[in-house]
Amino acid sequence: MPKKVIGRIDKADFPSLDLFDIDIKIDTGAYTSSIHCHKVVVEDGVLKCLFYDEGHPHYNGKEILFKTFTKAKVKSSNGIVQNRYKVKTTIILFDKKYSINLTLSTRDDMKYPVLIGRKFLSKKFIVDVNLKNVSYNKKN
Repeated sequence: MPKKVIGRIDKADFPSLDLFDIDIKIDTGAYTSSIHCHKVVVEDGVLKCLFYDEGHPHYNGKEILFKTFTKAKVKSSNGIVQNRYKVKTTIILFDKKYSINLTLSTRDDMKYPVLIGRKFLSKKFIVDVNLKNVSYNKKN
């Protein structure tokens, strides 16, 4: 399958999270992908998190439940290691649905609520840093 060219930023849909036209940043320096959320708690073996943020108007404020999740150690660019919850969900780019693993992170101070890392990009996309919103602009 030929690789699609994606720009440095875009918008994506996460249908199983009921999130649409969410700003994403393509980060080839990051191995894992992550998504911004609040109030991440585990109750009775179920992971609960809230997708709400005033700075990101397409966040819907819904609490999402994950029955299946893991933990992952994620090293930031400054070398600090964090333990984060990791969930499997779907993302739509270029009108195609892909499976994606996302770590859950509080990204209050970040412009983009989602970072897409190398693990997801590998074998699917080539990044052209001069482009923006390539998938979103082709959206049906």
